[in-house]
Parts: sequence; C-alpha cells; structure tokens
Amino acid sequence: MTRPTASATLYARPTAFVDAPFGGDGQCERLAGGLQFFSAWEIIAKEAGKRTGQWLIPVAAFNNWCAALPQEQSRRIEAMRKAATQPRAPLKLAQHALPLDTPQIMGILNLTPDSFSGGNADLGDAESCAAQARSLAAQGAAIIDLGGESTRLGAKILWEGDELQRVLPVVHALRESGLVLSLDTRKAAVMEQGLAAGAHIINDVSALLYDDRALDVVRAKTCPIVLMHFPGTPQDPHSNDVYGDALTDVYDWLESRIAAVVAAGIDRQRIISDPGIGFGKRQVAHNLQILNGLSLFHTLGVPILFGASRKRLIGALSNEAAADQRLGGSLALALKAAEQGAQIIRVHDVFETAQALRVWRGLRDTALVPSATLA
Repeated sequence: MTRPTASATLYARPTAFVDAPFGGDGQCERLAGGLQFFSAWEIIAKEAGKRTGQWLIPVAAFNNWCAALPQEQSRRIEAMRKAATQPRAPLKLAQHALPLDTPQIMGILNLTPDSFSGGNADLGDAESCAAQARSLAAQGAAIIDLGGESTRLGAKILWEGDELQRVLPVVHALRESGLVLSLDTRKAAVMEQGLAAGAHIINDVSALLYDDRALDVVRAKTCPIVLMHFPGTPQDPHSNDVYGDALTDVYDWLESRIAAVVAAGIDRQRIISDPGIGFGKRQVAHNLQILNGLSLFHTLGVPILFGASRKRLIGALSNEAAADQRLGGSLALALKAAEQGAQIIRVHDVFETAQALRVWRGLRDTALVPSATLA
C-alpha cells in the first residue's frame, strides 16, 4: 500500500457506517457520542492546495497505520480521531441544556421581506411572528432561528437599526415562552440587545468577522456561537468561491477560525461549526463534495450545524424547481446530514423534517437493540 508523503497535510474522516457495534469489538467506533457507528477512516492527503491521495483504513488497523507515519502526521490524525469520537456536551443555555446525542431541528423564522425562500407576511406584527415560532416548536423544532436580514446572494446590507426593529419585538414576545431562541445575525448591536432581551444562541454567517465589536460582545456572554464558513469578504460572503479541494479547504478555514476565536477567549465548548452550504459555493459540485464528506467536520471537536433547506443546489438538481418546491430535496439532505452525525439541522419545513427524523431515529434505535432482545 502506498503512503502519503511526509510533506502532505492529512485529514481523517469517519466513514463506512454500520448499523450497530455488536460483534465488532475493536472494529468500529462511535461518532461524537451520537447514534452512528463507523468501521473505517478515510485518510486524505493534500499538498499545495490539491488532494494528492486517499486511503481507506479499517478502524482495527488505524493504530498500526498511524504508527508508521512521521510523528507530526501521526499526532495530527490521532488528534482528529480523539475529537471525532469524543461525545458532544449538551449546549448550555440560560435555563436549558440541549442534548446533542441525537439530531436537533433548528426551525427557520425569517423576519424579512426578501429571503430567498419568501418574505414573512406577518413582518412587523410581533405577536403573529411569535405564534409562528410556537407553531414551529410544536412541530418539532428544538431551536427557533430568528433572522432579520437576508444574506442571500445579491441582498443589500441592512442597517442595524432596521434589523433590531424586526427582531427585538419578537424576542421580547417569546421571552417567557420557554423556547430556545437563536439570533441569525452578524451585527454586534443585534447580538448584544437580542441576548439581553432573552435570546440564547448567536448564529453568525460571518463567523464574528463582519462587525469589529462582535467578538467582544460574544466573549462577554456565555451563549453558544455558530461560526459559519464563507470564502469571500465579511461584507460579501458569496465572493471568491474558488477551491482547490472544496471539502478540505472549508475544513481548513473553519479549523483556523475556531482556533482564532478560542485564542481570543471564547470557550471551545460554546462553538458550533457550519460548513456554509450555498455560501460562496455556486458550483453544485462543491456543495455536494462537502455534503458527501460532512463527517470530516466532527474532527474539529465541536458540534455541526447543517443548513441546506430549500437551497439552490436542490433546484439545480431538480429541473430548477422553485424554492417552495424543494421539500423532497431538503428532506434528502437532512437525512444525509443525520446519517453523518450532524447535531443540528436547520430547516424551513419543520413538521416534515421532524417526521423524517423520527422515522430515521426509529430505524437507528431498533438497530441498536440486540436482535435477541427483539425476538
């Protein structure tokens, strides 16, 4: 078997998923403390920005394979292994602890007139928008993601005062609801005032890079923070979509950004990663490469948020179906994410996704019960 050169950067991706670990002592591992077990590692080598090789190594042979590598490479993929197999702690919220050992649904509540999936007809009516949030929760959403600014390709940047006017009244209306509220924003003022009003999570598509004050605001709190990959500038997250190897390029960016945020004083336990499907990834193939390799992101050692609901890649693969006709594709991608262990799945169609994941969970639960018990 050929081996990577000593100068290559290596990546270890969990793969070859199995239904259950029974009878496979030492032949499979558990993924991030969740419901998935895998029996092999895909080792990827990259040099000068290009993928130069890949190897499929059974779990049982992993230690011996690593032992033959140069020390630096061996340490790197051993660290990746440890990060991918370590259970994820529940998200610590103000009065909640959200477990991450099974996929949780983040329901999208757009508080905009110009989202790619359509505007909110009740925009400006806080009580009606709050009722929408309660409905999403009743349908199966564990988190409600409130967004007051569209970040679709070509959308204009919204003044923070207008964004606050859209978002804050809804947060206030839901403050005593018991719902877990996420703020989809990249502006420090919205983060600051939204958290003070009762929001629990910050979901920033700019990974705290758009607003110079954002990092300080989040550092002063204890809330979870979603850091999303984008290849362009903080002002234009859809630009510069050029990749040598889409999967590992996105991984490298997130690895570097997480390290920078941790070095700035934010506890790693608060961080959630998002590979940013559709953001600066106009080529369908780039999105699909990331989707196929999603389990690699577990080696970052933080929970994965996956959001591909109704996105353009679905239309591109289904005769340019409009955004409101992409339910089937959205469900297919949500289940693909669940199969690879994504902890949070962000969707528009909560009822349908919750039903799909309940069926998926039923399959997993049954697989994880020894056959003799079911007889």
